[in-house]
Amino acid sequence: MSIANSIRAQIPPIHPEGYPFIGGFALASLVLFWIWTPLGWIGTILTVWCALFFRDPVRVTPVREGIVVSPADGRVSMISQVLPPAELGLGDRPLLRISIFMSVFNCHVNRSPVAGRIDRIAYRPGTFINAELDKASEDNERNSLVISTAGHGRIGVVQIAGLVARRIVSFVREGQTIGAGERFGLIRFGSRLDVYLPEGGKSLVSEGQTAVAGETVLADLGGASEQRTFRAD
Repeated sequence: MSIANSIRAQIPPIHPEGYPFIGGFALASLVLFWIWTPLGWIGTILTVWCALFFRDPVRVTPVREGIVVSPADGRVSMISQVLPPAELGLGDRPLLRISIFMSVFNCHVNRSPVAGRIDRIAYRPGTFINAELDKASEDNERNSLVISTAGHGRIGVVQIAGLVARRIVSFVREGQTIGAGERFGLIRFGSRLDVYLPEGGKSLVSEGQTAVAGETVLADLGGASEQRTFRAD
């Protein structure tokens, strides 16, 4: 492999959603260079950051019935028993919620935590307070999915806009079948993902742990004795 190919292999692809933003930052940088060179370099740094924000690297997802993988890159910020949002239709009893906070430096492409059928998609407008706060799950703009699995109940996954985020993007529709680790959306510029496990679900991660979308196993609803397989996507 040539040096050029080696370097190229280390650069993750960019999701198409990011092209307009990267182009806008690049154009602004050229204007700033014309105004004052130091401003142009600042614009260049921001352009590189924007490209990194919209990166969409290949992930290798463990594939086995019952495995729940992380839907987002970021830090596991909260693990608690809470009532799920009403729009999910998951009942009125507390469920285990695993929250993953994405900073502006994380990859923001979101991936399905399980394989199954998307039974419900519910968008709800709201505020844009810090996504790390517990009340953000109730007050902030959010987009919710309910995914029915084969034999392990329904999983709720909620995209929550953050202090800087102003746009939740969904790539899927109700009734669609989706595989674990497949892309279902993204949130622009810092946010949070909540995963609601079925009743009796137990977490395999801890608060403060770093999660990788499509790879980190958050929970195992099918028993750890079965062998896992993997799929690159």
